[in-house]
Amino acid sequence: MAGEVFIRGVGHTAFGRLLGSNPLTLMGEAAAQALDNAGLEGAAIDGVLSGYATTLPHLMLANRFCEFMGLQPQYAHGLASGGATGGVMVMLATQLVSLGRCRNVLVVAGENRLSGQQRDQAMQTLAQVGDPAVEVPNGASVPAYYALLASRYMHESGVNSTDLARFAVLMRSHAQLHPQAHLREPLDLQQAQQARVIATPLRLSDCCPISDGGVAVVVSAEPGTGTPVRISGAGQAHRHQHLCAIDDVFDTGAARSAQAALAQAGYGIDDIDYLAIYDSFTITLVMLLEELGVAPPGQAVRRLLAGDFDTDGACPLNTHGGLLSFGHSGVAGGLMHLVEAYQQLARRAGSRQIAGRRRALFHADGGVLSAHVSLILDAS
Repeated sequence: MAGEVFIRGVGHTAFGRLLGSNPLTLMGEAAAQALDNAGLEGAAIDGVLSGYATTLPHLMLANRFCEFMGLQPQYAHGLASGGATGGVMVMLATQLVSLGRCRNVLVVAGENRLSGQQRDQAMQTLAQVGDPAVEVPNGASVPAYYALLASRYMHESGVNSTDLARFAVLMRSHAQLHPQAHLREPLDLQQAQQARVIATPLRLSDCCPISDGGVAVVVSAEPGTGTPVRISGAGQAHRHQHLCAIDDVFDTGAARSAQAALAQAGYGIDDIDYLAIYDSFTITLVMLLEELGVAPPGQAVRRLLAGDFDTDGACPLNTHGGLLSFGHSGVAGGLMHLVEAYQQLARRAGSRQIAGRRRALFHADGGVLSAHVSLILDAS
């Protein structure tokens, strides 16, 4: 019989330029914190799931990490699903624990993506998410893929560049409250609108920074001490891989993924009071908020202007600053959204703690809104 599953502990490094770091040291630091936070010794970990690292492309990274940390789990392997990888790993860990295959699964990711590779190398690696016959040969980059997607979505929905800029400003204001965020310098609307163009219509402020950083989560059959936070629903959807295969910008798979997770948890979108939504670009965030049903198409900015996504709003959004300001270190960047959601629900967010949050929706995507995963965290 399937049992309840909890997030028992979390850990993370600072994000930014962390000279001298590498994927193993970053994952190790985050894992040590997560184990301490969970009140567990390494011997209690019987499952390990590791995200990929472009700066350490090892065929057996989970095994190498276990050796590095002195762990000997009965179950271990790596996963790769782009930016959705962290959520996919936690979903798999939830199933392993629920079915009794493991009791304590360590989910871990880390990468020195900023300090460990040259800019051109990073761009070339990431651009491979494009179609090899149509997109990659034409020199497109990931920002270009999202810029094309943004142009289409903005044309059909009425979203404009000012709407996008407002979300960049919101994420920066949240990151200023987190001492370990990559970007904490003030950013106002005028500055965002005047940032240099990266790929029209996206400006620098619309794009997440590349960061070094590590994140770890312990998924367990027992809640540990403090406020229990259950993983009560999970879902995925995969409608396409490449940008050129998207047939409807209003149905990329996000809604299907979230609806499956909400149905399993027994909730509707209006029951959610905290949002942890992937935001590699401002257009990613806006499109996901609207497809998930948080707002109708073209209307997410209205909820922002109403204050709903503020720390004291009806549905706070990415209170650590998201990828756009906390930083993006590959798989760990997306997983950090889940860590922040857990900390808020478990009342472990310290000076950033917001009151009364009981149910969170985590959603991440990989590729160009290609792989979707949704999780419901429940502290009610």
